Amino acid sequence: MPLDQLFAILACALLAGLAVFQVVLIAGAPLGRAAWGGQHRVLPAKLRIGSAVSIAVYALFAYAALAKAGLVPVLVSESFTAITMWVMTAYFVLGVLMNGISRSKPERLIMTPTTMALAAIYLILAFH
Repeated sequence: MPLDQLFAILACALLAGLAVFQVVLIAGAPLGRAAWGGQHRVLPAKLRIGSAVSIAVYALFAYAALAKAGLVPVLVSESFTAITMWVMTAYFVLGVLMNGISRSKPERLIMTPTTMALAAIYLILAFH
């Protein structure tokens, strides 16, 4: 399996894990300290909506990684997909910074390395 395909699949696995986590938060699990700044044990309605939006965003991110690796059709253009990889890399780097400075220890411990891994994966896909 080519390296870019392996990294795209790894990105999808991590994003799927994050999506499951968001579903659990939407369902009212008391894991809110690990997300959204860690201010709430159980997420309020507005943050649950944010979690639902996050799931849709993760799906788009996953599709973009798969398209870059040639595993699904490119929807717009190759150059758009290439630029998208750089934008997503920047998004995840920002996520590393935001999770790293969170006042929530669970968020720092769980989400910082997760977003760091995703930033590295999307950087590799951007260069490939």
